Amino acid sequence: MIFYLDPQHFIDTSAPIDLSLALSASVDNPRAWYVDAPRMEPVRANGFVGSVAEGGAVNFRDVFFNPHGHGTHTESYGHISKDIYPVSLALNQYFFKATLVSVTPRVMANGDQVVFADQLESLLNAAFTEAIIVRTLPNNDEKMSMNYSGTNPCYFDVGVVDLLDQLAVKHFLVDTPSVDREEDAGVLAFHHAFWKVPEAPIADRTISELIFVPNDVLDGKYVLELQVAHFTNDAAPSRPLLYAINEKKD
Repeated sequence: MIFYLDPQHFIDTSAPIDLSLALSASVDNPRAWYVDAPRMEPVRANGFVGSVAEGGAVNFRDVFFNPHGHGTHTESYGHISKDIYPVSLALNQYFFKATLVSVTPRVMANGDQVVFADQLESLLNAAFTEAIIVRTLPNNDEKMSMNYSGTNPCYFDVGVVDLLDQLAVKHFLVDTPSVDREEDAGVLAFHHAFWKVPEAPIADRTISELIFVPNDVLDGKYVLELQVAHFTNDAAPSRPLLYAINEKKD
């Protein structure tokens, strides 16, 4: 389907660019925070087996996973509040003007890899910052199966939040396990600054982590569709989709 953004620009909804990582019952599933690999197991009860391969009538599996630790997910301010605020309540629309940027983190004296506001500022256009998508470089296929636990992966300086505030960003999407440092004694400075918790929580802001942006997707302006599973939880698996913006030819 063709959807016009204005008389001269349109998106083709039949050609989405999927930024999500699939959840699979495999040690190759990306993971973080020391969780084990996801599990998908046939239900077995009273002679019933939920596996066609084992003689059952249907496949009927229990799925064991952690939204934060097993692949692409979106979270609400409930992630850091005393009361769980379901991520499903953070969204009442699902399409946003978005900008994709690529950035090479700076390597600090202690070995940390950090993205700073001045690296992003010149790449962003205020007209397309309802959502910001960050692809960190180098961008390799290892991200799709990485066990990040104990690796101190790239994170974002809290000063980035000031820039996001100035641009009125609602949704921040990154290809790292967290916007904050893996081990920071529970400070979670970026999370708290982004959602203004506990002072004045922003209910309609989200962070999506562990996305993957293919290398053949160019930086620039897009329309983002942010699909989030309807979990009553602070985080849920999500499927961010990008649509290229096309110009009508007369």
